[in-house]
Amino acid sequence: MDIRIETPNLLLIAATKDMMQSALEANEQLANNLNVTVPDSWTEMGTGPLVYTLEKLSSGEDEYGWWMYFPIHKKDNSLIGSGGYKGKPKNGTVEIGYEIAPAYRNKGLATEYAQALIDRAFSFPEIHTVLAHTLAADNASTTVLTKCGFTKTEEINDPEDGLIWKWELKRK
Repeated sequence: MDIRIETPNLLLIAATKDMMQSALEANEQLANNLNVTVPDSWTEMGTGPLVYTLEKLSSGEDEYGWWMYFPIHKKDNSLIGSGGYKGKPKNGTVEIGYEIAPAYRNKGLATEYAQALIDRAFSFPEIHTVLAHTLAADNASTTVLTKCGFTKTEEINDPEDGLIWKWELKRK
């Protein structure tokens, strides 16, 4: 099974267990696995999300496509961030998250990435809501979510991150 989402500038490749193993081992191995350039600065999240995604993908095939996606900049054939869903749909809801490497920011790519994840989610009739969370301040992510039609619905005091904002997008 191979899940890929194509947009005008990006190819989003759903992570497999093999891809996650290679991402944890070395950028060169991930580059070989994806057949793309993998710069040192492709993620600022560290290895925690990679380990967690590998654990989830190892727990069953029904998890595939609901965790990390590798965004490849098509023109440069380069990995430019990470993101995806935070698990399978629950009660008709999924959550997205994303990051774009610094060299590719302020070019509309985060919006393109987020919109592709939203469109895929809403291609499943059982999904009626897409969630996201941001730090509790206007920033690049809040701009992306606003452009994609999200509404800020709640302020939450997160034990790890402090005050965060919850964003929702309902199916039209």
